[in-house]
Amino acid sequence: MFHRHARAACVGAATVGALVLTALQGAAAAPSGGQGPGPAPAPSSRTAAATLAVSAVQPDVLRAMQRDLGLTPAQARQRLVNEAEAGATAARLRQRLAGSYAGAWVEGEASSVLTVATTRAADAAAIRASGAEADVVGHSLAELDRTKAALDRAARASATSGVPVWYVDVRTNSVVVRAADRGAAASLTARVGAADRSRIRVVPTRERPRALYDLRGGDAYYMGGSGRCSVGFPVTRGTQQGFATAGHCGRAGTTTTGYNQVAQGSFQASTFPGRDTAWVATNTNWTATPYVKGAGGANVQVTGSVQQPVGASICRSGSTTGWHCGTIQQHNTSVTYPEGTITGVTRTSVCAEPGDSGGSYISGSQAQGVTSGGSGDCRSGGTTYHQPINPLLEAYGLTLRTTTGPEDPPDPGEPGGTWAAGTVYRAGDQVTYGGATYRCLQGHQAQAGWEPPNVPALWQRG
Repeated sequence: MFHRHARAACVGAATVGALVLTALQGAAAAPSGGQGPGPAPAPSSRTAAATLAVSAVQPDVLRAMQRDLGLTPAQARQRLVNEAEAGATAARLRQRLAGSYAGAWVEGEASSVLTVATTRAADAAAIRASGAEADVVGHSLAELDRTKAALDRAARASATSGVPVWYVDVRTNSVVVRAADRGAAASLTARVGAADRSRIRVVPTRERPRALYDLRGGDAYYMGGSGRCSVGFPVTRGTQQGFATAGHCGRAGTTTTGYNQVAQGSFQASTFPGRDTAWVATNTNWTATPYVKGAGGANVQVTGSVQQPVGASICRSGSTTGWHCGTIQQHNTSVTYPEGTITGVTRTSVCAEPGDSGGSYISGSQAQGVTSGGSGDCRSGGTTYHQPINPLLEAYGLTLRTTTGPEDPPDPGEPGGTWAAGTVYRAGDQVTYGGATYRCLQGHQAQAGWEPPNVPALWQRG
């Protein structure tokens, strides 16, 4: 956590913490009964990049990507296109490969290479046929997730201050435990079964996490006179307006004032540790907007909440350091702060500092999460963790504020069925729409224009 009054003691330290300022397109097909991929479906006229409104990404986002990732303007824009298509291809292959799927990631300065891992050598030809590279490995993603869950359970029974971070690393087909104290790592891993231990890789780290203390995403707000954090994403709950932010910034009932020190609202719900989620309901003087604060105060559009793959570019907005970009390192990470362990966060290479806590992570125009904690700073670089936005929205019954993309949505066809705008869907969920059944490919919060027949990057029929 990055909390303001603690900053003087932490400047220059490689510690992890929460960011609060105190006192102040692939052609893939449906599964074929577990016997490997079947024939590819007919291509759709609407690309994943169009669904994710890549063309709506504003210049400030592209400039920050150029600065922090060393890209040209053309490379920055192409990278977003490639990442959107790679995410859709990987999602389709995940459905097809079923139990043999072992993760996916993008590489290259323009994210031009998608690799999909599988435990079944017979899948390699179909993976390559989709335009991806194949990596045959020993453990499925489901197995790695189970091992990660076993570590999470073990951590609840013992102190893990010497083991600040652990996560599923699809690139190395392992669960990585980052240990500041190897004895603590040995104690933690000894609490899981032999099969789980065989999937664990312990690596040294100097990270020392702390929560990042500190109605447009990235704007400052103040908590009951005791500190400053950053707005994550403006949301609604019925007619009530407010914003999502980090749980460590305040507890239910904590009052807030805005960046201008005008009375703003109060925390309605908050979870920390375990998760790092919260939402604030604002008074009628405040209006939730579908924007994140960009460089120079410019508005950056938010068009959805589709989670992007490992290796994808991501940018963060916070009230201390503004715009900074990096890449997604790992999903499904656990990180231990002095206050306890939180699970299910995403690890990134984006820097952050005290006061940035709660702020917005966005990939292209897709909301990704709210700033939880990190290490380092924006002068020497660092590592940060964000709480994914979709589980937060689902937990509190919130609706993300989004702005209409540059294209009018296609005719949704005959309505009806179980699909509903505002619902958070996970990969693998099934719905009906217009008399047909669809399976969710990429987790997202549904919205008008994203009806299943219109967005093959998000839904697969059959």
